[in-house]
Amino acid sequence: MRKHDKGVLNTDLPLSNRRQGKVRDIYDIVLPDGTVAVLIVATDRVSVFDVNLGSAVPGKGIILTRISEFWFDFLEDISPNHMLSTNAYDIPGISETERDMLCGRVMICRKARVIPIECVVRGYLTGGGYKEYLSKGSVSGVSIPDNLVNGHKFSDPMFTPSTKVDEGHDENISFDQASAKVGRSLMERMRDLSVRSYEKARDYAQTRGIIIADTKFEFGLDERENLILIDEVLTPDSSRFWDAEAWSTNKKQDNFDKQFLRDYAENLFNAGLWDKTSPGPEIPGDIAAETLKRYEDLEKRII
Repeated sequence: MRKHDKGVLNTDLPLSNRRQGKVRDIYDIVLPDGTVAVLIVATDRVSVFDVNLGSAVPGKGIILTRISEFWFDFLEDISPNHMLSTNAYDIPGISETERDMLCGRVMICRKARVIPIECVVRGYLTGGGYKEYLSKGSVSGVSIPDNLVNGHKFSDPMFTPSTKVDEGHDENISFDQASAKVGRSLMERMRDLSVRSYEKARDYAQTRGIIIADTKFEFGLDERENLILIDEVLTPDSSRFWDAEAWSTNKKQDNFDKQFLRDYAENLFNAGLWDKTSPGPEIPGDIAAETLKRYEDLEKRII
């Protein structure tokens, strides 16, 4: 049996300023050269409908880290990013046992002031965007043509920002609303970098038989006020990946992302077994295993 077979749900390291996101544990660290950095630990927690489920998908955090590392390098020519290292041996002040637990699931990053907007880029009409379209005829307030179906491919990617919150539900907002929060010039730069990054990743993924239906990017400002890409990037937690050969409109897509787990949770809701509030339900072993397999399949095809 491998170490940490049950997955890593939480960490409690002897490091300063511990805080938790939905999936990641974050600490402040000081590197040997005096650089103040951020340690981001990708746990095996799973968030569905902005609620953490009650058990882990063991190994998920390691796959997310490897995929993010690949895409950060791939997109470096478009946007600089916060990643300095993924080597657990670069973390000062922890034990060998802790280091062993962290191997493969950490990013040591430049500190950045997080911009509280999620930059969603949609190449296809699906998910929450499709639900809004059915009820309002728009996505993030942008009107789009009538009579489109689920899985419709846009001729040009749509940029649809949303709020970024640590707890509760993110909310789709218009570009003007996002600009009012952080400034139009900054939003225009974030939009440009997001769309260009999506297009480069989309074109590469297509050569590997993968469609990137949509994704979200997050940005921050470093100590010199430079705009940098932060958090994770183009992972199955933050994106929808479809099998290009199997894709057609108006059907359930063969996916390599969290949609399988979302569907399981939605079925619980429809059956009256969960109301989409915390605490989230436990994940059955077969559901966790199938979710992990999809993440592993994506990693093999992308990297």
